[in-house]
Amino acid sequence: MIKKLLTRFNVHNKEDFWKLFGQFFKFCIVGLSNTAVSMGCYYLFLWINADLYMLGSIVGTILSIANAFFWNNRYVFKGSKSDAASVLKRLLKSYVAYGGTSILSNVLLWLEVSLIGISKLWAPVINLVITIPLNFVINKFWTFGKEKDLTEDAGTEGDSDIKEDK
Repeated sequence: MIKKLLTRFNVHNKEDFWKLFGQFFKFCIVGLSNTAVSMGCYYLFLWINADLYMLGSIVGTILSIANAFFWNNRYVFKGSKSDAASVLKRLLKSYVAYGGTSILSNVLLWLEVSLIGISKLWAPVINLVITIPLNFVINKFWTFGKEKDLTEDAGTEGDSDIKEDK
């Protein structure tokens, strides 16, 4: 099962594993900045009025997705096509991907706070355990995955798998 999973991530040897690990590590560093933006907004709204916790979460999400796209596009999954159409497509996919996991996180937040009684301070932190790996997989394989090059033949595709620093 693990071998099958690693193959899906294009890991066939130690070198491939360390490249994937490095990419995930970079994704986590970008994720720290996303979390700072998102949680900063969330806690700011909570400080203003505790009843605004959901609004704070939504505003933080919108701003953190923009931050995530900027850094993932430049730092984590670099090597992707840079023409305007490709960048816009990846930006929209970023909002769909992170938007989907943000909806999941907000549903979990509501369930944790309203039904289970978990602290409004800790519930979003707990949700990161689910959303970080999920976002990496979605971004790696869908948002920044293979793109058709609109300037080439229909059968030719680009690939944004792990790129080397130059």
